[in-house]
Formats: sequence, structure tokens, C-alpha cells
Amino acid sequence: MSVPLAAEKQFAVAAVRRACLLTSFVFNKLVKNETLVKGDKSPVTVGDFATQAMVNTMLARAFPDDPIVGEEDASDLRAESGTTVRERIIELANDALNADLELGDKASWGIGPGSTQTTDALLDAIDRGNFAGGRTGRMWTIDPIDGTKGFLRGGQYAVCLALIVDGIVQVGVIGCPNLPAVWTQPRGDVGCIFVAVRGQGAQQLTLSGASPTPISIPLSTPGTLNFLESVEAAHADHGFNERVSKLLGIICEPTRMDSQAKYCCLARGDGGAYLRMPTGVGYKEKIWDHAPGSLLIEEADGIVTDSRGQSLDFGLGRTLGENYGVIAAGKDVHAKILAAVQQANTEIANAKT
Repeated sequence: MSVPLAAEKQFAVAAVRRACLLTSFVFNKLVKNETLVKGDKSPVTVGDFATQAMVNTMLARAFPDDPIVGEEDASDLRAESGTTVRERIIELANDALNADLELGDKASWGIGPGSTQTTDALLDAIDRGNFAGGRTGRMWTIDPIDGTKGFLRGGQYAVCLALIVDGIVQVGVIGCPNLPAVWTQPRGDVGCIFVAVRGQGAQQLTLSGASPTPISIPLSTPGTLNFLESVEAAHADHGFNERVSKLLGIICEPTRMDSQAKYCCLARGDGGAYLRMPTGVGYKEKIWDHAPGSLLIEEADGIVTDSRGQSLDFGLGRTLGENYGVIAAGKDVHAKILAAVQQANTEIANAKT
């Protein structure tokens, strides 16, 4: 008897693993050695675009009828002013596509020796990510480098890929090249892939392909409950999180890191909850920033909602629409955190009147 979504899971894990190797190469060659100018984030640019070009090329072979919602588009790369960066992106993407087949790979996906693509083909592959999203049918979301500043500093970043069907996330895979396999052993094995398929649980793998390990969110205690939150104060309201912590009597300091690695750490118990409240008025979350992470938490026996207690809606297009903020936590504490968030919002609103 076939396992539902087995082909999609196999593909997503293999694509993310290959993408993690590509982004790690970009960091080691272009960030540490500063081959390109750091001030204009050129390493991130080539890493983002090369990764999206590679994964979208693979998707076009594996699931040719599935549209893609991606973060990048190639319009600037097609201009004469983009020649230098474009050539580097094409070189990197083709190097990744031509790399030897590894565990779980299929040559039919357009990878392995002899898989070189033309410049136009790779630019077109990037632009396959311009799909507008929607409520019906299948689509993939990709965030090639989630956590730009974490990537540049050699900290946490993630390669994120998800399959959404009729507005519901069905497969989510997150690769974290710099995340220790065991959080308390930072000098041990580094590099993880987190996998979730709806109804099939959550797993952690190593980048090298070791056997998957089931993961789930453990029960929290007053001594272990803390918030996972963004490093950048511009990305999440740290002051608001502190207010909520006081309401809950949380004594542990927050754990701050970039990217959807926060979802991954929560899913395996390296934090008590993920709280993200936007700092800008009218800001709308992008679906690629939360699709795989939200499913990972749900399959790890957790709950993900916005600050109003509503489920995240991935069927509205490229953003989460009116969903405001994100609260992810284990089932034992999510309701308490949600109540504290709503109380904090009420107190802030009353103070303004």
C-alpha cells in the first residue's frame, strides 16, 4: 500500500539537502572570503537566486504541473547591469545541478552530472516562483535563504520548501545547515533537516542522511518555558514579548535566532514557544516564511495560530492576509500564551485611550 505524499516528501528532502550544500558553499566562498562586495549583500543575492533556480528546475521535472510561490524573481538579473551577478548565479546553480546523485536523488529531476542548464532556462526557472497563490489546487512555496542576517554572520538560517494543497500545507521541509543536531552540544554534529507530512508526524534528519528521528514538543514547566524570537528587533516586537513573559511569570531568558530554525527548535523541545508580533503597521506575513514551520509544529503535537487565535490561512495568495502575529507552542501552553497576548494587547490599547 502506497504512503500518501511519499514522492513529494522524498523530493522535498532531497531538494532541500542539495540546497543546503549550495548555500553553505556560497557562505564559505563568498562571505568568509568576501569574493563579492558584502555591503550590497551580494552573497545573499547569488545564494538566494541560485538556490531558487536549482530547486525550481528540479520541481519542473518532478512535478511539472505544480506552480510555485517563491521569494525571488529574475527581472533585475535580465538587465545589462545584472551581468556580473547573473553569471555567478548561473555558475552556482549549474554546479549544484551537476553535483553527484546522493541519498534519495533521482536523475529524472534534472540533477547529476550532465545536467547543465542555459542562462535563459535558469532565469525562467527563477520566475516560475511568480505564482500568485490561491485557495485551490497544488502549489509549492520556497524561501531559498530564510534569515538573511543570520546567513551573513554565520548564524542560523534556513532553506524552506512546502507543498500546499487547496490552501492547506501538506508537506514541509526545512534545512538548517548551521543548527546543531543536539542544541546542548554545539560542538557536535551540525546541520539538520526537519520534515513534516500532514498526518504522518515530524522528523529530524542529518544533512548527511542519517536515519530520521521522530520529534515532538515536550510538556513545558515554569522552569523551561521561554520564548524563541527573532534576533532583529525590527522583525518582532521584543518589548511586547517581554510584557507577555511578565504576565505569564516566565523566568527564562528568550532564545533569539534568525529564520524558521525557531520552528525547528520548538518542534524538538529547544524552547517553550515561538512568539512573533509584527512591529510595522499593516505588515503582512509571507506564506513562505511560515508554511513549512507551521506544519512542523502541528505534526510535532503543537498548535500554531495568530494573535487572535485564528489558524494561519495559506490560501489567500502570497501573504497570510489579515492574520496578525504568530503564536506557536505545545498544546499544554498555547491557550495560556494566547490569553496573555490578548491581555497585553488590551492593556496597550487602554493605555492609548
